[in-house]
Amino acid sequence: MIKLGVPSKGRLMEKTFEWFGARDITLKRTGSEREYAGAVEGAEGVALVLLSAGEIPRELAAGRIHLGVTGSDLVREKLADWDSQVASLAPMGFGHADLILAVPDCWADVDSLEDLDACAHRFRGTHGFRLRIATKYHRLVREFLTREGVADWQLVDSQGATEGTIANHTAEAIADITSSGETLRANHLKILSDAVIHQSQATLFASRAPIWGGHEAAMSQFARQLGVDLPEL
Repeated sequence: MIKLGVPSKGRLMEKTFEWFGARDITLKRTGSEREYAGAVEGAEGVALVLLSAGEIPRELAAGRIHLGVTGSDLVREKLADWDSQVASLAPMGFGHADLILAVPDCWADVDSLEDLDACAHRFRGTHGFRLRIATKYHRLVREFLTREGVADWQLVDSQGATEGTIANHTAEAIADITSSGETLRANHLKILSDAVIHQSQATLFASRAPIWGGHEAAMSQFARQLGVDLPEL
């Protein structure tokens, strides 16, 4: 049985159900909102597993599910060398959001990564510690800033309202997901012009774990129904 993991609630679940429905495959809950039971109609040998979007990357990497729908940002953040552990089968066209770097509006002379690098250097000289960037996305932000040659920063963990960390004086800048930018503007923040770290969307992934023995025929049939090409797993 092929196990398909999808988000267990909210708009991501609804849009995922719609995406499969457009391909004549019906996904549905079989219990209450508090239950994580589901069913698949229109595809042989496929079972539905309802999970939080954040759990799906690790479940794929561990081989506990064969296929999964989650944000591409979550896969890249939670899995080191992600493309050696999972394969991207299809971007799904919803759940769009950008992971960005933002600073206070009042930083009139900071509009780019080069400006941020200079600002961070001055900040450390003045305050005696590195400029703090609040984020939930430590791996992606660290890799991005290192690749772009920005120095004199430190990441501070934020699991709540990241945009509020600057007003609360626990960070000087933030790296967070945004879709419309309204929350950033409401908190008097601006996105650096060249600091879109990752453009995320909901994506169908396949596990590269060695769990496909005996499932190849069912997977090939399912892939044909979905209209996706299978990479070498």
